Amino acid sequence: MKQYRVQPDEKIELKNFSPDSKGDFKGSKKEGKRKLLELNEELEALQELFYAEGKHKLLVILQGMDAAGKDGTIRHVFEGVNPQGVSVTGFGVPTKEELAHDYLWRIHKATPKNGQMMIFNRSHYEDVLVVRVEGLVPEKVWKKRYDQINAFEKMLADEGTTILKFFLHISPERLQERLDDPAKNWKFNPGDLKTRAKWGEYEKAFEDVLNKTSTAWAPWYVVPANRKWYRNLVISEVIIDTLKDLKMQYPENKEDLSGIVIE
Repeated sequence: MKQYRVQPDEKIELKNFSPDSKGDFKGSKKEGKRKLLELNEELEALQELFYAEGKHKLLVILQGMDAAGKDGTIRHVFEGVNPQGVSVTGFGVPTKEELAHDYLWRIHKATPKNGQMMIFNRSHYEDVLVVRVEGLVPEKVWKKRYDQINAFEKMLADEGTTILKFFLHISPERLQERLDDPAKNWKFNPGDLKTRAKWGEYEKAFEDVLNKTSTAWAPWYVVPANRKWYRNLVISEVIIDTLKDLKMQYPENKEDLSGIVIE
């Protein structure tokens, strides 16, 4: 999965990443889905250990254009995990109270505690994406935010939060699926067409995010997301490999349980 990781100080262009790629995976879609079931079981076991140990925090950030599949990723990658230890937070238009604070205030409140996995469905990166493309704040304001975000994430990492950031890379045609599939019509908003008209501007904004904020402590991954099953495989494997690197252990019981027999 290292091929999808954006290295610090690397300058990438999204045109060099195919949304249809399935990397080195040689199997079929059916085999990919079977593999995902195996990964689901592995992630379920690791999440239980993560929660029981209670020493680490995991923050997973999902970003992408409309119809990139953020909801589907959460549903399929985290299928079967204990909801007691996994939470999802979405960030929409800021409330009046949130606007009265700095833009990271609402984000910091939602970061994970020990033993918790937190998934951000959109995040603080909207404040260098939407606000930039839609002209909601002056350029001199949003340009400062890359360094501010890096410093914010460094502080979280220094305090024990493991951060993984995934950009779900799709082609512009994916938005049409929401119109073609009756089951997805409810997701379609006429405002999506305005976003689609600015696709190039958003891609440039995303490139700047990837190039300026992929760090050793909070890396970005460019995930090919046209094939939903492959998208799920990539993200699952990155999360699982990261959790394994934490070298977690179940806590020892403070009492001797060897003589206890439950009848």
